[in-house]
Amino acid sequence: MDFRQLRTFSCVAELGSLSKASDTLRVAQPALSRQIKLLEHELRAELFTRNGRGMVLTEAGRLLLARTSGIVRQIDQIRDDIQSSQGPPSGQVVLGLVPTVSCVLSARFARRCVETYPGISLRIVESYSGHLVEWLHRAEMDLAILYGRSADLHLTTQSLGRDQIVAVGPRGCGLSRKKSVDIGWLLRQRLVLPSHSHGLRALIEHAAAQKKIKLDVKLEADSFRVLTSLVEEGLGFALLPPSSVHGEVADGRLEAAPISKPMSRELIVASPIDRPVSTATAAVTALLREEIAACRKEGVWDIKLA
Repeated sequence: MDFRQLRTFSCVAELGSLSKASDTLRVAQPALSRQIKLLEHELRAELFTRNGRGMVLTEAGRLLLARTSGIVRQIDQIRDDIQSSQGPPSGQVVLGLVPTVSCVLSARFARRCVETYPGISLRIVESYSGHLVEWLHRAEMDLAILYGRSADLHLTTQSLGRDQIVAVGPRGCGLSRKKSVDIGWLLRQRLVLPSHSHGLRALIEHAAAQKKIKLDVKLEADSFRVLTSLVEEGLGFALLPPSSVHGEVADGRLEAAPISKPMSRELIVASPIDRPVSTATAAVTALLREEIAACRKEGVWDIKLA
């Protein structure tokens, strides 16, 4: 195996198409196809199933991708760091964001990153903390902003602060007229929550256990947008950071109120523990901190900074 073959394989696997990989790598399709065949011949295994919809990884292909994607990215970053040492930061940075952070930060941060570091190619991936942690461990992602106890993640982490949780309900539910709501009352209402794999669900379950309350959860949603739309339809209450529903509350589509016994989650920026941080990733991390502080100053994000 050589690096060119592995890079070709990684690109085709990610895009699922030889033609798209050809456009990305700027290499003719026959040359890419030949590299894939040489790699399959050397490994004595088919890496893709070819069909009308594109290139689908076989079991052997998934194994190779899991073992080599991080290596390919590291070699690309070595090249980028050497080039950055002689000028402004450059290269690709893959940034993971949990949905409640993404809805506040992604668009404005992307704009600022493009304006500040035109040589950096930023890729934003939105998913829940569990998936982001897995991708960081596999070195498929450079850094992520997520929630969690940093000591449990086996990653390099920096605390950004704590995000408060508030009660969120549909228009006309009365939350907007309350200075605060009792956590016991809230936990006895019909709730719309993420599934058990979500960190926010664990926080709410813990609060209910302390109060010895059995939660009434008729609907679960692992999509943040679906969850807020279900609350809008009057199907239950949710517990979310106020920044994530700022626009909906301002438009009168949702109502929110603080909880009498404050609930919060630690917000951290995490990166792989066994890999040097690239120049571009370090620049993006510093810019993220600046942007979060700006959001707080503007009142867009009520986060207690670390």
